Amino acid sequence: MNSSEHSADSGDARSGSGGRIPLSGGVHGPAALRELVELTLTALEVGAERRGGPIPAGEPEQLARQFEGVFRYGRDLGDKPDEDALLRLTELLAYGSADPADPSCAAHLHGPPLAVAVAADLAVSALNPSLDSWDQAPAATVMETALVAELAELVGFHPGQAAGVLTSGGTESNLMGLMLARDRILGREVELDGLPAGVRPRILASEAAHFSVQRAAALLGLGERAVHAVPVDRELRMDPERLAAALALSAREGARPIAVVATAGTTDTGAIDPLHRIADLAAEYGAWLHVDAAYGGGALFSDRLAPLLDGIARADSVSLDWHKLGWQPTAAGVFLVRRAHTYASLARRAAYLNPADDEQAGYPSLLGLSLRTTRRADAFKIAVTLRTLGRAGLGRLVDICHDLARSAAEAVRVRPALELHCEPVLTTVVFRYLPSSATDPAAAATPSATPAADPAAVDRLNAELRRVLLREGRAVVGRTELPGAGAGRVRLKLTLLNPNTSAADIAALLDTVVRAGKALEDAEAVS
Repeated sequence: MNSSEHSADSGDARSGSGGRIPLSGGVHGPAALRELVELTLTALEVGAERRGGPIPAGEPEQLARQFEGVFRYGRDLGDKPDEDALLRLTELLAYGSADPADPSCAAHLHGPPLAVAVAADLAVSALNPSLDSWDQAPAATVMETALVAELAELVGFHPGQAAGVLTSGGTESNLMGLMLARDRILGREVELDGLPAGVRPRILASEAAHFSVQRAAALLGLGERAVHAVPVDRELRMDPERLAAALALSAREGARPIAVVATAGTTDTGAIDPLHRIADLAAEYGAWLHVDAAYGGGALFSDRLAPLLDGIARADSVSLDWHKLGWQPTAAGVFLVRRAHTYASLARRAAYLNPADDEQAGYPSLLGLSLRTTRRADAFKIAVTLRTLGRAGLGRLVDICHDLARSAAEAVRVRPALELHCEPVLTTVVFRYLPSSATDPAAAATPSATPAADPAAVDRLNAELRRVLLREGRAVVGRTELPGAGAGRVRLKLTLLNPNTSAADIAALLDTVVRAGKALEDAEAVS
């Protein structure tokens, strides 16, 4: 078929095999997809080869200009069908992506998904089940229910007593946990009438807790100031004695501690709070215990690292993200509660989705378990992965990445220009580049130290170093700031989630960081 014939067919509503509109489902769906999937895979290869590294080189505006002419607005939208749109846009997407499968792309909790999980996700996209009613997702409803019970058991909850749901990630899961905490501690009337007069709710979380805790407090009408930040140690673990003091202070001030949020895997260092001690304190003050294990939950797959999460089974609710240490395509979040009856305030009934007589007749509904209505069958890819690799197989991937982090820490330690912040707990390595004035004993002893030795200047140097690597397309390295105030808190970060990355790859990446830092120093000296 020539291009003009193809173009004519593309604009014909009856185009496709046998005059059918090419849809992805049904008996004819796989045939309609097969050629398109092959075309997509080709475009992904071409785009990745064109990128040639972990991220496209250049400034953000340069990448944006490559999309000029691709999108049309107003009345012109869709007036001229583009038969090559899938090929061209997929190639652009692949070229312009940060590729977590590249060893030099190691900034975020953004890992490369397993091929089997992506294939499973294709099946979900093709069939398009929606979990808001059984008659839209019969098999997916069964699978999600079974998967939630399996994951509850992994956490240590009794699968017959626990409940849960698939979520878009830790932010949604944390919101749900704090919503149930609010309603359980303050009473379900809060849903209808808002906060009772005179009640001062308080949520206690560490200084290193995820920012979604404050966001959830705002969305729930509690206010961000209801969140009290508990100090942390050098590894960013919550200090339980400071938590005890904060809870006691809340009681003296007449504030009501409704929840304590423990973190099992902080985004910066992977730190895991002392769960048993925190659980004791939450119980003493009658507060709901929510454990944000969005990152650290993957340790449950590893016999070596699972003991770090000892105590998580005492939580009232837990957040897990399998698009982190689970190697799933986003999104693959899970929210679990230890006791199903505490889920009551989320229950909803809509006559067109989950009528009571349907449920009484044996047609289950998951609508009352989620904040969302339309919802993808994200449990399927997780179920396929677990069946394919098993807990031991996933645990091996966790251990590989943990070993890689320990190797990276040692590689940082032996490079004088780099300073390791703390030993890795999971798969994250936090460090910074130190200018020569800070590492040269003779220079450090000189009264007129160079400006680069100033903490604020070191912060600026590390921040710019990271941007240089991005602009040149050489590496994607994370940037963070340690808790506290003042200068000297900026750090670089490697988040190692690629089990195919080698110690040699990481050594080469760190050498790239050092060279970029020295080049910046030299440029500043010349200027």
